[in-house]
Amino acid sequence: MSQNPKSIFYLIVGIGLLFLQSCKPESKEIGKPNIVLILTDDQGWGDLGINGNSQVNTPNIDQLAIKGVQFSRFYVDPVCSPTRAEILTGRYHPRGGVYSTSRGGERLDLDEKTIAEIFQSNGYNTAAFGKWHNGSQPPYHPNNRGFDEFYGFASGHWGNYFSPMLERNGEVVKGDGFIIDDLTNNALDDIEKNTDKPFFVYLAYNTPHSPMQVPDIWWDKYKDASIDSTHQNGSKEKIDKTRAAYALCENIDWNVGRVVDKLDSLKLLENTIVIYMSDNGPNGWRWNDGLKGIKGSTDEGGVRSPFILYWKDQLKPQIISQIASAIDILPSLMDLAGITSAFDKPVDGISLKPLLTETNPAWKDRYVYSHWNGKVSVRNQQYLLDSDNQLFDLNSDPGQRQPIAQPSEAILSELTKAKNEWIRNVLSELDRDREEIFPVGYEGSKFTLLPARDGIPHRGIKRSSIHPNSSFFTNWTSTSDSVTWDTDILTSGKYKATVYYTSKASAVGSTLVLKQGENEISTGINEAHDSDFLAVEYDRSPRDESYEKDYKPLEIGIIQLDKGHHPLTMKASEIKGSEFIEVRMLVLERVN
Repeated sequence: MSQNPKSIFYLIVGIGLLFLQSCKPESKEIGKPNIVLILTDDQGWGDLGINGNSQVNTPNIDQLAIKGVQFSRFYVDPVCSPTRAEILTGRYHPRGGVYSTSRGGERLDLDEKTIAEIFQSNGYNTAAFGKWHNGSQPPYHPNNRGFDEFYGFASGHWGNYFSPMLERNGEVVKGDGFIIDDLTNNALDDIEKNTDKPFFVYLAYNTPHSPMQVPDIWWDKYKDASIDSTHQNGSKEKIDKTRAAYALCENIDWNVGRVVDKLDSLKLLENTIVIYMSDNGPNGWRWNDGLKGIKGSTDEGGVRSPFILYWKDQLKPQIISQIASAIDILPSLMDLAGITSAFDKPVDGISLKPLLTETNPAWKDRYVYSHWNGKVSVRNQQYLLDSDNQLFDLNSDPGQRQPIAQPSEAILSELTKAKNEWIRNVLSELDRDREEIFPVGYEGSKFTLLPARDGIPHRGIKRSSIHPNSSFFTNWTSTSDSVTWDTDILTSGKYKATVYYTSKASAVGSTLVLKQGENEISTGINEAHDSDFLAVEYDRSPRDESYEKDYKPLEIGIIQLDKGHHPLTMKASEIKGSEFIEVRMLVLERVN
């Protein structure tokens, strides 16, 4: 029986279509999105090309902004640790007990649930790389606050950016190369190892925070650059510091590009939310798009942060002008990830998902508060009531050039009432007078690091800098001198004690003693370890912080520590020569 040629043609076409359909790649189902939150340190609103700075080169971040969602009015706090606490909890930082940036005042209360704990309990692998700054010792340590992996430093700032002393999950290690590149390398390795489940990566860079150390490859681009765009308070600007900040920002940009490229090569971009932001305003007087104030100020320049959110093919590119805040990050990410975990405490932030996903979202005006060192400012969409109770119209005067001469009584009264209520209901929760005691021997944690930052020098001993975070103890010349750490021993038992030190040759033969009550161990200083300051040649601007040295570990011995509030005392029973050792850190390791 002969076949109709037309029927044969349609049969062949049909078979071909079926074949093509069978070969068509399956559309990738979007499950729980991965999250990469990149937080920079002391990078102002104006330190990006996308925000109008023609003198800094940030093409990767600019492209992330162009292809993603930009917030033009996003607010953080004036300094580091408060902002980080708000990112972690979705709550204003006074509620979590954060009132300082050092010696325990930066610690986040233990009854606060963190973003890492929430995502970890919902099947995410969680990792933090870089600067923590919300508590150093367990149970305040990141590994005890929901992060499976931690590599970086828990303090507020660091004195050396080139292969510095860091820690990995509580254990002291040596970094590998320039710190931002190193942190990125570790984050990329972690991402590649955990593609089998959703991940939350908190990549907290510590630049362009001072000291202004930057590799030659980046500095050479800026060291002779003419800085034409300066801060309106131009007389205060330190040009070399500005140049170094821009060089550090370009290095950050290169590393952000590496993160995006890695996600792309692993075919993860379509299912990864990438956030880019800073923790406060710029750490110096440099161009900031005309905004008033710098780091430490509750004015616009101190608290307006770049905030970029990119999720390939899932969020349309746009610029969002509605005000938002660091407290909104946690509820927003939970909403985007479909996580409905109950909060133990009320969250101050709100989900930004409607702004991100809806064309004309119903959105109410709101208040956003900034606080530091007793100063409070409050904003709504149009107005700012600053810490001196001056009213500014941010629509017509974003640089706060001139307070409203004759403000509306109704508007002034409304913002004043909101500010006073926040002070009464939120700021009142902050206990600045609490006794800061440092825990040792938390169950499940092997190491406790007690840096010089958390110690107290007595008699002639001095701290290497008035900025304690990366300091060491020096000028130890007498057996009457001592250092104490006010500790709470959580678990009785035996601990291996190791001190990180430097010493001159004349100190060999001296004896170091560590005591807790009647418990005592000692060891001799049998090896000189004199060290110059590290990486001095990479300082591009004078620093206020202490330089770092190459500290040598010396095992003091095994000491019995009894449970309870007991100070640890370090002293010398014998000193050879004119000066004893310099001390950077005491490490206690549980051995039973």
